[in-house]
Amino acid sequence: MTPEHIELVKATVPVLRENGVALTQYFYNRMLANHPELKNVFNMDHQSSGRQPRALAAAVLAYAEHIENPSFLAKAIEHITTKHVSLNIQADQYAIVGDNLLHSISEVLNVPFESDLIAAWKEAYLQLADILIQTEKNKYEGLAQQNGGWSGWRPFEITAIEATETGKKFTLKAQDHQPIPTAEEKSYISVKVQVPNHEIQQPQQFIFSEAQNNSEYQIEAKSVETPTEFSVANILLDHYKVGDTVQVTAPLKG
Repeated sequence: MTPEHIELVKATVPVLRENGVALTQYFYNRMLANHPELKNVFNMDHQSSGRQPRALAAAVLAYAEHIENPSFLAKAIEHITTKHVSLNIQADQYAIVGDNLLHSISEVLNVPFESDLIAAWKEAYLQLADILIQTEKNKYEGLAQQNGGWSGWRPFEITAIEATETGKKFTLKAQDHQPIPTAEEKSYISVKVQVPNHEIQQPQQFIFSEAQNNSEYQIEAKSVETPTEFSVANILLDHYKVGDTVQVTAPLKG
């Protein structure tokens, strides 16, 4: 990035502090309207609650504040990329995100898309995307190289369901009957389910309450107090039974 680009990005910091969530909400609405297939990637409950727009707004603000030294955000980048890998975010999706983010900045801030400000943010986004893509590539490769490991989604069969005080415990075994990696307590997997009456699937991360062996994983689904039709835990509780299949990503440390 040129010094001019850096100064233009930094100049948007006060606006991001004031209107960052409005910008990211607009961005997600725009992107999901233009690319409805991404509703299979993003948790729609987190969209409706505002959790995801708030998280992105904080990340965009932090990046703008430290645009001269992205390494300052190493801890945040580690957290973001781990979450992305757990949801099987792919490198080619960054182009979709970038295009919609730049147009959102232009439209929300009422700045011409051909302006120097948008050009500066394009360079900033490409810089960050390169860092995230490479970090995630390394993480995917590391997961696949584990004993029994894989990257992306893998079909698992529900082999047992047990009632608990707060929900149900689901035992999951790989459909291909091959080994799976062991997992430490408090590590997590993402589980993706089919949403009833919709042509989309929804993911949610589940944290292991105890260490897992290399033959099966056990997760507990707890009912959401005010569920929506996209609430993964409630879909599992109400619609899934022994013998059904879910999609699972490899365990990651939280």
